[in-house]
Amino acid sequence: MHDIEPYFNWRHMYTAEEDEKSPFFGRTYSEFEYSQSVYNYYIHPQWDEFGSKTLYLKVLYADYSENFAIIELIGEWNDAIENDIMTLKRDVIDEMFFEHITKFILITENVLNFHSGDKDYYEEWFEEVTDEGGWIVAINMPEQTQYDFKRKKLNYFIELVNIPNWRVYKPQHLFDKIDTDISNRIGNV
Repeated sequence: MHDIEPYFNWRHMYTAEEDEKSPFFGRTYSEFEYSQSVYNYYIHPQWDEFGSKTLYLKVLYADYSENFAIIELIGEWNDAIENDIMTLKRDVIDEMFFEHITKFILITENVLNFHSGDKDYYEEWFEEVTDEGGWIVAINMPEQTQYDFKRKKLNYFIELVNIPNWRVYKPQHLFDKIDTDISNRIGNV
């Protein structure tokens, strides 16, 4: 796991540690000091810790004029024991929402497990963004992780989509694709 880096090909366009509106503004990183782990396996030091013991993230891109953010996740999403959704919501999402981010793209292909807990924070997040015309999408969540996510019916709040080649898009184009797909689907309901 230590060689799985957050996606880095957009760093010339955006870095969260240099964004004054980001919850991770001012963070510094080491390329050589591995201190964070998931399942007793060290992870790459570029991942951001946000209060969870098993889930880490990287804000890959944020656009405050289009009101969207792309966040990549790695690890185990554990609401049952760690209440990761509460920590994510309170310490990251709420700060971004305060800066008018209402459309969230979560890259979840490295979320290895999901353990469900309460739905309250998902519902709260969903209601806040949809009241502002926003949405939440999780891209490429592994099948075994989706199983528990769907069993708890959390896909009502966070839409699960598969875009295997998301890395070929620029951030704006990925956002446009997802936004158009969601708008078309809502318009056809």
